[in-house]
Amino acid sequence: MTTTSLAASSAAAFTDPTVQIPTFHGLKSTTSLALARNVRFFPLPAFPSSSNSSSPLLVRAISTPAKPGVAAEPKRSKVEIFKEQSNFIRYPLNEELLTAAPNLNEAATQLIKFHGSYQQYNREERRQRSYSFMLRTKNPCGKVSNQLYLTMDDLADQFGIGTLRLTTRQTFQLHGVLKKDMKTVMSTIIRSMGSTLGACGDLNRNVLAPAAPIMRKDYLFAQQTAEDIAALLTPQSGFYYDMWVDGERFMSAEPPEVVKARNDNSHGTNFPDSPEPIYGTQFLPRKFKIAVTVPTDNSVDILTNDLGVVVISDAEGEPQGFNIYVGGGMGRTHRLESTFARLGEPLGYVPKEDILYAVKAIVVAQRENGRRDDRKYSRLKYLISSWGIEKFRSVVEQYYGKKFEPFRELPEWKFESYLGWHEQGDGNLYCGLHVDSGRIAGKMKKTLREVIEKYNLDVRITPHQNIILTNIRNAWKRPIATALAQGGLLNPRYVDPLNITAMACPAFPLCPLAITEAERGIPDILKRVRAIFEKVGLEYSESVVIRITGCPNGCARPYMAELGLVGDGANSYQIWLGGKPNQTSLARTFMDKVKIHDLEKVLEPLFYHWKRKRYSKESFGDFTNRLGFEKLKDLVEKWDGSVPAPTHYNLRLFADKDTYEAMDDLARVQNKNAHQLAMEIIRNYVAAHK
Repeated sequence: MTTTSLAASSAAAFTDPTVQIPTFHGLKSTTSLALARNVRFFPLPAFPSSSNSSSPLLVRAISTPAKPGVAAEPKRSKVEIFKEQSNFIRYPLNEELLTAAPNLNEAATQLIKFHGSYQQYNREERRQRSYSFMLRTKNPCGKVSNQLYLTMDDLADQFGIGTLRLTTRQTFQLHGVLKKDMKTVMSTIIRSMGSTLGACGDLNRNVLAPAAPIMRKDYLFAQQTAEDIAALLTPQSGFYYDMWVDGERFMSAEPPEVVKARNDNSHGTNFPDSPEPIYGTQFLPRKFKIAVTVPTDNSVDILTNDLGVVVISDAEGEPQGFNIYVGGGMGRTHRLESTFARLGEPLGYVPKEDILYAVKAIVVAQRENGRRDDRKYSRLKYLISSWGIEKFRSVVEQYYGKKFEPFRELPEWKFESYLGWHEQGDGNLYCGLHVDSGRIAGKMKKTLREVIEKYNLDVRITPHQNIILTNIRNAWKRPIATALAQGGLLNPRYVDPLNITAMACPAFPLCPLAITEAERGIPDILKRVRAIFEKVGLEYSESVVIRITGCPNGCARPYMAELGLVGDGANSYQIWLGGKPNQTSLARTFMDKVKIHDLEKVLEPLFYHWKRKRYSKESFGDFTNRLGFEKLKDLVEKWDGSVPAPTHYNLRLFADKDTYEAMDDLARVQNKNAHQLAMEIIRNYVAAHK
C-alpha cells in the first residue's frame, strides 16, 4: 500500500462512526464551562489532499541542497519523513489515539507535538514506565480569558497532577494527562476559547508581547501585532480540529490584512493549491519563536527569539513601523562547540503596514534554506551564522519584495516585571503576582481560583512565569489584596529579590531531556545564595539574575543570566556568568561539572569579591566580565572560606503569641519561619524608606 493510500485509509478509520472515543460529560465546575457549551462550531472546508488534488502539491527545499558530486537525494532527518508521510500531521497519530496502549509509537510521538503536546513518563519509576502527556496552550501576549483560566484550573485537578505551570513563553502547561483522556481535555480547551495548536512542533510557537494591560498606543499596537502574527502563521489544513473536535472549529473572523498577507504569493512565498500555503507538507525545519515589544521594555527577552519585532513610534506616540531582529536562540548541546546560544541581531526597519509580509518572508527564507538533515542545526540562528546577516537579508528581501530600511536607533533596554499594583490607564488596576518557577499549586491555586472567579477577572501570563490579574476596579483592591496575601501571594516587596528574577525549567521527574534538577532544586539553591549574601555582607535588597535548567536546551534562558546553572551531570551543573540584568548580553561558560554540594566553594568568593571590588552600582554580570574569568578562577581556587563575621543583634521581634502565630502561618507558605519572614519585611521597609 502506498503512503498516500495508507494515510487516507487511516484518516477514514479515525472518522469511522463505528469507532468512537468516549464522550465527555462535563467537568466538576459548572461555572467555568457554562459558556463553552454555548459555543457554536462549524464544519471545516474540504481541502485538496495529495491524493485527490487536481494539481499536485508543490514541495520545495525540504532539506539542504545536495553538494556537487553527492547523490541527488539529500539526507533528511527521521522527523522530516514522519511529516511528509503524515497527511498534514494526521497519520499515524489518528490511529494511535484509538489504541489501548498508554503511549504512542515513534512517529505519533513526534506528530502530537504539532497539536501542542509532549509524551512523557515518570523517570523516577524504575520497573515500568507510567506514560502521560504534557499539554501546552497557545496564548499570544499571554492573554487568558476568565473562562479559559477556570477551565484549565478544573482540568489540572480532574485530568492532571493538580497543578498548573506558567511557562517562559506566556502559556500554561498541564502535566500528567493520560492518553485515554486526551481528546476530552483537548476538546474542552478548544470549547473554552483556548488552543494548543502550534504550542509545540516545527512551526511558529506562541508569540510573546508585554503582558501588562497598559492602555497606551504602542503597547496596544504591540499586542495586536503579536496576535496578527500568530494568526498569520497558524496552520490552515485543519488537522488539529479533525483530531480533537471531529472536524469542527470556531467561526473566527480574522483581520482582513492577515488573510491578505497569508494568501499573497506575488513573491513566491506560498505553496499553490496546498491546504498549508505557508508551511507545505514539511512545515519548518524546527521550532520558530517570535516576540513583539516596545522600546525599553525587555520583559520578553527580545534578543533570544528567532525573530524580534519592536514598535517604533513618532514623537506623538503614534506607531509608525518596526525594527526587526533575527537569529536569537538558546538551545545547545554540551561539549559540542558547533552548537551555541546566540543573540538576535538587527535586520532592518519596515513600515507598519508591511510587518506581516516581512515576517512571512523571514519564515519562508528559513523554511526554504534551514537544515533538515540534522535537527541540532535546524534553527534560524545556524542559517544566519553560516550565511552572515547580509546574505540572509538579501534572500529575505526577495520574498519580501522590498529593501529593508535602516534599523532605527533604540534606547537602552530594561527588565520589566510588572509585579504589584498598577494603573491600567482606563480607570482600572492590574496586579502582577510572583509565582516561584511558575508553579500554581495548593493554597495559592485555590486562592487564585476564588479571586478570579468571584471578580470575573481575565489574566495575563508573563514571560517570567508570573501572572497578572487585569481590569480590577479600585473598590476591589483591598479585599483582593487581603485574599491574595492570605493565600501566600504576597506583595512583591515581601518576596526575596533573588526569587523575583529567578527562573527554572520543570526538569525532573517528567522531562525526558533532564540531566539534573531545576524546578525542584531552585528553592534550596536560592536560599543558599541568600545565606552566602548574608555571610559576605551583601544587602538584602541586592540581587543577581539566576536561571537554572536541567539540560543545555535552555528553556529558562540561562545563557542570558548573570548566574546560569545548566545541568551537565547527576547533581552537577555548568556555571555560566556574565549576562546583564536587562538581558542584553550572553553569559559564558565559567566552570563545568560543579557538584550541587560544592556551589558555596564557587559562589562565596565570587560574591565576596563583587561586594568589595565592584564599581558603584556595578551589576554582578558586569563585574564578572570586567575582572575576567581567569582572575575569577584564581580567586575561587585560593578561597579559604574565611569571611569577617558580621555583627548580629539579638532582637525580640514578637511581643505576643497571636502575632507570632499569624506571621508563622504566612511564613510557612514560603517555606520559611516567622523570624525569617519578619526580618525580610523589616529589611524591605527600611530599604524602601531610605
